[in-house]
Amino acid sequence: MTIARSSDRPLNWPIILFMVAIHFGALFALLPSNFSWSAIGMAFILYFITGCLGITLGWHRLISHRSFRVPQWLEYFFLFCGSLSCQSGAIEWIGLHRHHHAFSDQEADHHNSGRGFWWSHMGWLLHDVPAKSEIRKFTKDINTDPVYILIDKYFLVLQIALGALLYALGGWPFVVWGIFVRLVVVYHFTWFVNSATHKFGYRTYDSGDRSTNCWWVALCTFGEGWHNNHHAYQYSARHGLQWWEIDVTWMIIRGLQSVGLADKVKLVKQEANLVKQ
Repeated sequence: MTIARSSDRPLNWPIILFMVAIHFGALFALLPSNFSWSAIGMAFILYFITGCLGITLGWHRLISHRSFRVPQWLEYFFLFCGSLSCQSGAIEWIGLHRHHHAFSDQEADHHNSGRGFWWSHMGWLLHDVPAKSEIRKFTKDINTDPVYILIDKYFLVLQIALGALLYALGGWPFVVWGIFVRLVVVYHFTWFVNSATHKFGYRTYDSGDRSTNCWWVALCTFGEGWHNNHHAYQYSARHGLQWWEIDVTWMIIRGLQSVGLADKVKLVKQEANLVKQ
């Protein structure tokens, strides 16, 4: 399979214009009329719901890697939470993530960190992504599920509906902080996992790529920053493997397990098969 260099890939203008609009909208938070502690609080709540429960726990550890199992209704709830992060449809996101793990930091990897920080952070998003042609191959377990198909198709409509609800609750400050600022924060924190945790931090395992463990990314992303651990043991529901590697998402999974809402939790049992750095 021939992969075009970034400079050869056509620009994806709908994505570029969308990203410009979201970042521009976040600047309205600087207006005094849009300052509101309740709006900031709402943004933080939505940041947790969409970034932690949705992307980190739901789309990533639960669905992409099947690190644990929950009842179907709860899986759909986490799927819905992730859709409110507005990071494309769930099937596309999950397919591209699985593709990334199959080719991590190789030429076929759509956010190959070998192309530089900007490319792996968000530059790749602004171009056509050849890996999208393989999404169906990487999502055979979910791409015929009617709930996944529905949420994948209408994720942008759900974001607009959320914006309308926020406007009804608190006017424009709620929209500016709860939609625009929150999306910018969740976007860049998610992208740091693709960029910063392939450049900064320490390596515990020889995972066959450039992945690192980066404490400040872990802090921002509820434990996703222990990325070298994750690439070494992709199946593990726990990413922070050392006592000092705080993993909030793992704490939530343990909580779900303790009340009977999570089972078949996959964990690292031994480390002899990997070479420590």
